Amino acid sequence: MDLDKLQGLIGIFARTHEKDLWRVNKHIHENPEPHYEETQAHDTICDLLEDSGFNVTRHAYGLSTAFEAEYGLGGGLVSYNAEYDALPCESEGYHHACGHNLIATSSIAAFLFTVDIIKATGIQGRVRLLGTPAEESGGGKIDLIEAGAYRGVDASLMAHPYADMEFGEGVSCPQTLAINSVKVNFRGKEAHAAASPWDGINALDAVVAAYNNISMLRQQLPLTQRVHGIISNGGERPNVIPGLTTMEVHARAATDAELKILCKKLEDCILAGAQASGCQVECSWDRAYKNLQNSETIAEVFTKSMQVIGRDFKSKSDGNIGGSTDQGNVTHEIPGIHPLFLIPTPEGSGPHTPGFAAAAGTYGSFLCALDVGKGLAVAGYQLLADPDLRQKAWDEHLRK
Repeated sequence: MDLDKLQGLIGIFARTHEKDLWRVNKHIHENPEPHYEETQAHDTICDLLEDSGFNVTRHAYGLSTAFEAEYGLGGGLVSYNAEYDALPCESEGYHHACGHNLIATSSIAAFLFTVDIIKATGIQGRVRLLGTPAEESGGGKIDLIEAGAYRGVDASLMAHPYADMEFGEGVSCPQTLAINSVKVNFRGKEAHAAASPWDGINALDAVVAAYNNISMLRQQLPLTQRVHGIISNGGERPNVIPGLTTMEVHARAATDAELKILCKKLEDCILAGAQASGCQVECSWDRAYKNLQNSETIAEVFTKSMQVIGRDFKSKSDGNIGGSTDQGNVTHEIPGIHPLFLIPTPEGSGPHTPGFAAAAGTYGSFLCALDVGKGLAVAGYQLLADPDLRQKAWDEHLRK
């Protein structure tokens, strides 16, 4: 089936689901929840799927806010990832300043549209919707990889909203950075800062020295690497030599291999601060998010599909967007894509800002997500309908 006919068919399906999808999108946006606590989002999506006749595994793979729904028989298996966790907000608790309500909507839409096409055409193949919690922090997809959620899957597809794009209305193969973070505790010895400072071991000196070491390192880093952090605890009272201080640092690099080298350099900076001050040090590293390894084979199908419905999508971005995602880890396991799509936002309101959070709740942004769901469904359907395309995607993946 050619793209024009396929998109026309999906357009008909979209009208039947639009009201329910808008309701779910709105509910998730108006009820933002932190990582691993997305109970309302989990239940709202699962209720929609069950009301639509699907068998849903709630609390899937040992995660209380993950879920899984699947349709079809035989053939290949394509999975769509739905994210729905929110970001902390200084004044409001949490908000969807990264637009994960739109990610969930586009993936739910893609799943429903693909199911409708399978029913209409009778092809062999399976499509899965996977609820993936804790992208902003925690690495829910890493949990799911370790639990086997992507075992036997031929491709993993999802898309992310963005703002102020230089490449039109979207890009199918954005470049992201690998990231890891570390929480560091320096332990010294408290003493009265005026009466007997010589009895103390200054943990504030340790954290400041480590921060300055990292600042010196940062001057020599290439443009593809980033280091940023804060001193979250510098002591309690100025008349007491601090016995405990804490810093939190994020490291990003263009590839997972580069990130490992950068993290070793950071650890050397931290240990030097401890050694210079005489403090003990504890480093707690998080799990690393890998860089996106997009499938150009799948992205080409998705790009053409978006262009057919009049969306100005490009295949690749010229530079790195600077962000990171645990979908990167998935794309190192199996073929996958993570396109970015433009939503209407106030000027200067990029992701992780209050303006973007407000824009993510508008009907105009919802319609953008709906169109992206159509494009993802086309790509998913073509992968299921064409074994040669699946093999081409796997061949490309195994060469990387």
